[in-house]
Amino acid sequence: MTPAGRWQDRVNAVRWEAVREDLDAYGCALTGPLLTAGEAAGIAALYPDGARFRATVDMSRYRFGEGEYRYFREPFPAAVTVLKEALYPRLVPIARDWWTRLGREAPWPDRLEDWLEMCQAAGQTKPTPILLRYGTGGWNALHRDLYGELVFPLQVVINLSAPGGDHTGGEFLLYEQRPRAQSRGTATLIPQGHGLVFTTRDRPVKSRNGWSAAPVRHGVSVVRSGQRFTLGLVFHDAA
Repeated sequence: MTPAGRWQDRVNAVRWEAVREDLDAYGCALTGPLLTAGEAAGIAALYPDGARFRATVDMSRYRFGEGEYRYFREPFPAAVTVLKEALYPRLVPIARDWWTRLGREAPWPDRLEDWLEMCQAAGQTKPTPILLRYGTGGWNALHRDLYGELVFPLQVVINLSAPGGDHTGGEFLLYEQRPRAQSRGTATLIPQGHGLVFTTRDRPVKSRNGWSAAPVRHGVSVVRSGQRFTLGLVFHDAA
C-alpha cells in the first residue's frame, strides 16, 4: 500500500462518532494515530529548510508566546496534502450540523478543493498548514486562527514529538466562554502522531433559549523541558 493509502486508512479508522461526541461535550477530540513516529519525525525535520515555507513568525516578537512557527508553501509534504483531503469530508458534516443548530447558513461544499477555490475568490490566497516549534519554556497564548472572512469551524493539530520523551509539559489548551456561566478550560496532552480536532472560533452549546455560540480560543501550556513540534492543519486559506 502507498503512504497516501495508509494515511487515508488511518483517517477512516478514526471513531468519528466518538469524535463528534467529544466535540459536542468539550470542543476538542483526539483522533488516534494519523502519523507513525517516523513520519512525524520526518515532518519535524523539515523545519530548518527555509525553502519549504512562505513565512516564519517569532511568537515573542508579537507577544504571542515563546516559540516559532512557519507556514508551508506549496507543494506541501505528501502527508499534509493527503491528511487535509481525507479529514475535510469527515469534518464537514459536523460543521454543517453545528451551523444548523446556531441558525446559520453553512457555506462549505463537499470537497476541500471547492472550498479552497471559494477562499481564493474571496482574496484568501495564502496556504495555512503550519509547522510549530517550541523549546524549553515555550508556550502559545490563547488565540484563534482566523485569516479572513471565510472560516472553517474545525481544525486539526498533530503532535510530531513524544510527550515524556522529547518534551514534558506543552499541553494543548482550549478556553471556552460559556453563556451566562464561568469560562471553562480543557487541557489535552496529545500523543506523538495523534491528531486533535478542535473548535476554530465558536461552537454551539445548549442554553435556556436553545443553542448559543460559545467563543473559543486555544493555546499551548509551557514546555517544561525538551522540544515540541506540531503540525497545524487549518481548512481555510489566509488573506
